[in-house]
Amino acid sequence: MDDGKPTGPQAKWWSRPTTGRPGRAEPESRTPGEDTPPAPPGAGQEPQASHQPRPSGAPLHEPDAYSTPPYGDPGPWAPAPPVQRPTPAHGTPVPPQAAAPSPQHPSPVPPPTGVQGGPAPVQPQSQQHPTAVQQQPAPAPVPAQWGQYDPWAAPGQPLTQLGPPAGTEPGRRKNRRGGAFAGVLLLTLVASGIGGGVGAYIERNGGLTTVELPQASRTTTDRAPESVAGIAASALPSVVTLHVSGTAESGTGTGFVLDNRGHILTNNHVVAPAGTTGDITVTFSSGETATAELVGKDSGYDLAVVKVRGVSGLKPLPLGNSDNVQVGDPVVAIGAPFDLSNTVTSGIISAKQRPITAGGEKGDGSDISYVDALQTDAPINPGNSGGPLVDTQAHVIGINSAIRAADSGKGPERGGQSGSIGLGFAIPINQGKRVAEELINTGRATHPVIGVTLDMKFTGDGAKVGTKGADDGPAVTKDGPAAKAGIRSGDVITAVQGQRVHSGEELIVKIRAHRPGDRLELRLTRGGEELTITLTLGSSSGT
Repeated sequence: MDDGKPTGPQAKWWSRPTTGRPGRAEPESRTPGEDTPPAPPGAGQEPQASHQPRPSGAPLHEPDAYSTPPYGDPGPWAPAPPVQRPTPAHGTPVPPQAAAPSPQHPSPVPPPTGVQGGPAPVQPQSQQHPTAVQQQPAPAPVPAQWGQYDPWAAPGQPLTQLGPPAGTEPGRRKNRRGGAFAGVLLLTLVASGIGGGVGAYIERNGGLTTVELPQASRTTTDRAPESVAGIAASALPSVVTLHVSGTAESGTGTGFVLDNRGHILTNNHVVAPAGTTGDITVTFSSGETATAELVGKDSGYDLAVVKVRGVSGLKPLPLGNSDNVQVGDPVVAIGAPFDLSNTVTSGIISAKQRPITAGGEKGDGSDISYVDALQTDAPINPGNSGGPLVDTQAHVIGINSAIRAADSGKGPERGGQSGSIGLGFAIPINQGKRVAEELINTGRATHPVIGVTLDMKFTGDGAKVGTKGADDGPAVTKDGPAAKAGIRSGDVITAVQGQRVHSGEELIVKIRAHRPGDRLELRLTRGGEELTITLTLGSSSGT
């Protein structure tokens, strides 16, 4: 039963520092009997004094010259160290901490009891874990900065606390300010979102009102007839696009209307894929389509005529005169490059009487075309073949047939996929007109000839008459135009009608630029001697 008096062994007191030199305090010597404190008076014993008594209030140690805490003021080098404090046993309640003393009202210190200020016995809080508290001397006056220092406070408390304690009115005002700041922040975010949305809408839609840009009014003013637009408007209704398909291949090209009967002129290599059983479809500039049939073709001139039936409102394209064309004259090319129908390009005549050859895919020379062509820089591409080259009066002066491609060094290309580099060639319309008339009237075209076989391997300047003809016959046809004019085997023809000839191909081109029955003046060399002769062109059937 716990009656408030300790039972069992008493707790020892901490040793006091002895008088001597400052420094480490040596413990006082004790006898074995002094280690055990006397029993408290309640046990029937009086406390025994182990030392001589000192005057009341006298210090228990020598004066400290440096005022080292906790016995004096805080030192000049560091804050006061923590006060020695006994740790209560597990489960022992700690008495409430007393109010901090102030310099004006220091806490009273109970007078020491026992011998030499020995502490009075203290009732233990527990019988199993008795503890003792060392009596502290009277506190010295505390400076202002240490006025709120409490050595018994909970760990982590600051030495001083400026301002009112936590939880008072200023703290509540701080919370109010925090709430006001959060409200302002939220309002700012909402306003920013609304402003951003409005700005994005204005940026995307050009403002909050409908935007109307200034624009010129629509006019119906016609273009000048000699302008490119005027030429195109006049010529386009007469130009058609041809789609050809056969058993082995197909292709696209251009043509133009020759008369009201439905005859259309184009290139031979455009209709060649159809063969004898293929299909040819004609599409007019209005989009109307019709089936066409082949009337006639000639590979040597690279020309062909097809005919449509049952089509009304045909507009023939007027034919010009290619002999009147001058270098530098403006021209317009119309066609369907890469199947883009009704395409119009413009340029000038770059050169006249440009001898070119094209074709030769068969290998026997039967499909080679010899053309004394008009050269133009108007863009011409695959699909333009067979289309008209017109002058400023919208009159046809040539039939677009070939181009020189950048990746080809062997001559003009027909029907290939290389693009224009500004070197286009057209068959003069004077030659095209004659061939077209023959194809319409007879189904075949005639070629002017002089009656000789040329040595195509000759590398000198001019066209050399060979030593043997076809089937090992004579190189000069018996009773032919050349034989009648006195031309012999081995002669080198150097000019036709005053125009220089540099090869056998050029001689053929110059001859075919004329009609059968025309009289021509030829210049030739024989054994180092120059001769001039005149002959009348013969005729042969084309293929």
